[in-house]
Amino acid sequence: MRVTLRILDGADQGRVFADLPTPVSIGREEGNSIQLNDERVSRFHVKIQDDQDKVILTDLESTNGTKVNGDEIRLRILRYGDLISIGRSLLLFGSEEQIAGRLAEIRAMMEPPSPTISSHNAPAGAAASLDFELGWHDSPEVRAALSARRRPELPEGLTPGQAAQLSELLEYLHARIRDLATTVKMTPREERITLDLRCWQSLLDLQARLSDYLKRIAEPSED
Repeated sequence: MRVTLRILDGADQGRVFADLPTPVSIGREEGNSIQLNDERVSRFHVKIQDDQDKVILTDLESTNGTKVNGDEIRLRILRYGDLISIGRSLLLFGSEEQIAGRLAEIRAMMEPPSPTISSHNAPAGAAASLDFELGWHDSPEVRAALSARRRPELPEGLTPGQAAQLSELLEYLHARIRDLATTVKMTPREERITLDLRCWQSLLDLQARLSDYLKRIAEPSED
């Protein structure tokens, strides 16, 4: 079995380790399958292995522990889309296609196929498209509208000042979302997550700020 891990936050942010053969070890020391530049990560922190078609994460008696979806763990079956926290590093388990596949399974269990989304209005490869699955919504009308959503590209030809300003804005949003993601609690059997009221209000505040940014971009001040 092969696994993919993407580092969302930490000193190694942005690195992708794709299709690594199991077992996979993660730690600070050379000799690990994934070596992290993080002083809060133990020399050999966790191990990922497969057993009877399941992917198992084991904490190797690390100093600072391991969390999966906000829960302290010693041993955990991993599912695509799980968030692994070790030291100051956040790792996302699974490729985009694998996570999309899991979301599609959850969607299929929630309700029977709807004629609103059919082969003529769903994007090509919708069953394996993360953009499509993340855009799925309980309302058939909204689902139909969102099915054509595509991930935007970064603007080109920015001046150094504009690039720095955009980078600062994206870093702010990334940090806010990261802080929210680390507070999430998951109930694996129900495929549900919970967020406390303070974090929910923080999410609403973030959406309000994004709405303000969009308005200011669409209607720039004449001053």
